[in-house]
Amino acid sequence: MSATWFDHAIATVAPRMAARRVMARQAFETLTRGYDGAARGRRTEGWRAPGSSADTEIGVAGALLRDRMRDLVRNNPHAAKAVAVLVNNIIGAGIMPRAASGDDTLDRKIDALFERWTAECDADGQLDFYGLQTLICREMVEAGEVLVRRRLRRSSDGLPVPLQLQVLEADFLDATKSGALGAGRLVQGIEFDPVGKRRAYWLHAEHPGDAYGALQNGLQSRPVPATEIAHVYEKQRTQARGVPWGAPVIRSLRDLDDYEVAELVRKKTEACVTAIVFGDDEAQQGIAPSVVDADGNRVEQFEPGLIAYARGGKDIRFNQPSATGGYGEYKRASLHTISAGFRVPYELLTGDLSQVNYSSIRAGLVEFRRQIDAVQWQLFIPMFCAPVWRWFTEAAWAAGQIPSPTVPVEWSPPKFEAVDPQKDAMANLLSIRSGTMTLAEVIAKQGRNPDAVLAEIASTNAKLDALGLVLDSDPRRVTKTGSAQTTDPVTDDPTADADETDPAQADQQD
Repeated sequence: MSATWFDHAIATVAPRMAARRVMARQAFETLTRGYDGAARGRRTEGWRAPGSSADTEIGVAGALLRDRMRDLVRNNPHAAKAVAVLVNNIIGAGIMPRAASGDDTLDRKIDALFERWTAECDADGQLDFYGLQTLICREMVEAGEVLVRRRLRRSSDGLPVPLQLQVLEADFLDATKSGALGAGRLVQGIEFDPVGKRRAYWLHAEHPGDAYGALQNGLQSRPVPATEIAHVYEKQRTQARGVPWGAPVIRSLRDLDDYEVAELVRKKTEACVTAIVFGDDEAQQGIAPSVVDADGNRVEQFEPGLIAYARGGKDIRFNQPSATGGYGEYKRASLHTISAGFRVPYELLTGDLSQVNYSSIRAGLVEFRRQIDAVQWQLFIPMFCAPVWRWFTEAAWAAGQIPSPTVPVEWSPPKFEAVDPQKDAMANLLSIRSGTMTLAEVIAKQGRNPDAVLAEIASTNAKLDALGLVLDSDPRRVTKTGSAQTTDPVTDDPTADADETDPAQADQQD
């Protein structure tokens, strides 16, 4: 800050005093600087921003947020589509494991055992392991969190591995259990030890919202060891429980619903009265003239296409509904807000591709796929897949089916469908040939087991060799070994001699 004329005047007689004035003013200005977002005044009046902890905020609002989001998913098509888009991209056909102990024989045995167990892993007996992944991910997005409980079974139950998984909604957690508990503490039904590690989950025997469960004294809760529970939710702060992913736009979804209902009611109301027959002198009819229908009955309820008669009516006037513009623009803007709140592209939320081209939709999907990749590897796999694999190997080892309770694993999330498959295939080919990726990595990106794919390729090649078949570069042409004739499998007609020279190549040779 520069000195003022008054500072210069003082400096002529007292330079040190003038310097102290300038330095003091600079220090004062530095202290008064700050963030505009933290300013207090007319523009920020009514802005409530309490400094409460995440657990305190979720404890107050979590249950209501969960109930409202479930209601929106049941009744609002945009909320239902947003949840479906997220689940379809995070899980797809399923996140598949692959044993990676380094012993090929053991890995194949464990993979085959896991594949047989997946069909019997649901405690409800309805879904397989990948169907449970979809259900768990849906609960995580819609309700904010979900619990998966390990259920050990007897060997006599006939399961490939004596283990099943039970999916519990977040409502099973007894949120009333909060406070100190010996040297530890309870936070909304989750028990922590003195060092902050989860020790137990206090669960209701039945769903609190189930009338039958309430009658059977199901509202009482008891602790279940944390080692028996996989708690799946998104941690945005250091909170103990999660919130629905659509929480930022719950009000926007509700407002859009209300706006559409109001617009529909307005249109129906305008369409009710088609025409009204008036008298010669409207002033003689009074403020509220009696209105009757064509049969002379008094009209108290309007319906579409109605022609109403005023008392002594001799003149007819038709209803002219007023056109209201801006409906499409408002809805589009609202859906952009909703898609941002759910973190899904607008085009995937609405199916509206009228405003995009190939380049823009491809660029937009890159960021969305990066987000999905982060959710898979940083959230879903550590919180659900890894505990389940550990439970599986421990149960298989206890049953004497594998030699160790700890087996390393590699996970293969579902592949992303290519916008342009040919370009993606060429990019993979160049990556393999340049040495920046291996064939196994490319196969894993497709959501498949590289070992299984390579074994299938080897088996197919062996069958082709046994039959004496050679695949030409043209996939439509199959050549029989030792024969000069090829067959087109589409038309099943013999083609020209396999050694016949292409006319274009003959011209080049000449």
